[in-house]
Amino acid sequence: MRALLLAAGMGSRLRPITDTIPKCLVPIHGRPLLAYWLDLIFEAGIERALINTHYLANQVNAFVETSKWRDRIDLVYEPELLGTGGTIWSNRDYLRGGDFLLAHADNLTDFDVEAFEQAHRNRPTDCAMTMLSFRTDDPRSCGVLELDENGIVVAFHEKVENPPGNLANGAVYIFTDEIFKILSRLEGPFIDLSTEVIPDLVGRILAFETSGYHRDIGNQESLRRAEIEFKRNALD
Repeated sequence: MRALLLAAGMGSRLRPITDTIPKCLVPIHGRPLLAYWLDLIFEAGIERALINTHYLANQVNAFVETSKWRDRIDLVYEPELLGTGGTIWSNRDYLRGGDFLLAHADNLTDFDVEAFEQAHRNRPTDCAMTMLSFRTDDPRSCGVLELDENGIVVAFHEKVENPPGNLANGAVYIFTDEIFKILSRLEGPFIDLSTEVIPDLVGRILAFETSGYHRDIGNQESLRRAEIEFKRNALD
């Protein structure tokens, strides 16, 4: 299986840190977020990974050059941001040929990649994708999921005041080739997965809940909490 790690964002909510460093390289305990991701996926057997770049791309390129995984990494520069769906479509030749994993590299996580892949292989036949889910301590800031008795997503509640639970979308997915058929019908080049694609797949998404750590490093407070929580989690 191949992976696409989204690392092109500007991280405006993390300024002033991201004035001089791309969001994917923001450090947690002295290690860039992207370093955690590369260890996570390659140690679990992912074959190759494509990383898209845009903001401060030269820093991402330099980091990859020093990585022990560099021989299994490919980079693609986006002069203009394409959105999550647009990036998939633009790199369809690289990703076709099998199911692939897509992840936002600005999350800090230690989910079980192999178990996630196994759940995807065993998904109901009519499911087009598998989604990582996690229990959030702030459901109003997340996309909260409703599931049926088989773990299939039957509704999304995106950042609503009174969400019906705390099981949230972890923004890590495994897609089948069907994603390319869907994207081919949309106008690009900018396509957003969360608003233009995933809502139309409700009823055909298997949710896989991680029991590990998962946090979006989206702002200064989430970064502060990750520095505390991830260390404690690692020691437990």
